[in-house]
Amino acid sequence: MPTSSRDSGKPKYLQIADDLVQQIKEKILAPGDQVPSESDLMKKYAASQGTVRKAFAELRATGLIETRHGKGSYVKRRPPVRRKSSDRFRRSHRTAGKAAYLAEAEQAGSTPSVSVLYVGPVDAPEEIAERLSVPVGAKVLARRRLYFSDGTPTEEATSYLPWDIAKDIPELFEENPGGGGIYARLEEHGHRLRELSETVRVRLATKQEVAALSLSPGSPIIHLTRNAESEAGRVVEVCDTFMAADQFVLEYRIPAGD
Repeated sequence: MPTSSRDSGKPKYLQIADDLVQQIKEKILAPGDQVPSESDLMKKYAASQGTVRKAFAELRATGLIETRHGKGSYVKRRPPVRRKSSDRFRRSHRTAGKAAYLAEAEQAGSTPSVSVLYVGPVDAPEEIAERLSVPVGAKVLARRRLYFSDGTPTEEATSYLPWDIAKDIPELFEENPGGGGIYARLEEHGHRLRELSETVRVRLATKQEVAALSLSPGSPIIHLTRNAESEAGRVVEVCDTFMAADQFVLEYRIPAGD
């Protein structure tokens, strides 16, 4: 450890964190590089496991590294994706064959991919049933996907659609519903969208969410639930999403007129 750090009077975990920050800034640890393991840092700095873990927690708080469940910690490759709510659902994207996530990733300059986890009928949970105006436990179509940006999982989303609508749109039962995504298919079948409304919460990730997104235990997530309402005034889809909080900045445009 440099003399300046040893003599700074700071707690040892902060000295370790400061040294790692300096290595990241000087590109000794480059974007995408794995940060030395706990055991390596314990040896290098003659520190206890508890001290090294506190240093990692301090470093994660700076937003310079990310810890992937069971894989170690890495220097972040890029800043968070700026999700512009007013832009990502433009009809022009759908007619060009781009689903919202693909349009957003293209704007951010990242390489997106998606893994379809489940497509099929489920019993509507209470909040979803309320949003879709169907009885709790009613059969609805669920589409659950895990999204990646440059190979890193960033969000998991489940779309719920009323069964009476979904059953007449066979593409919705396919893993790939086609260009423009499920909103394009809904509009092609007469359910033209009028409005999308989102509820955003921030909370700590559950064990299942930590595993799904390869997060550190106790990481924050953004829990976003969106209603897609048709011009007929019916909610035709509810999307329930949890997102790695450090991977996104949410931006909203709100009209100030009447």
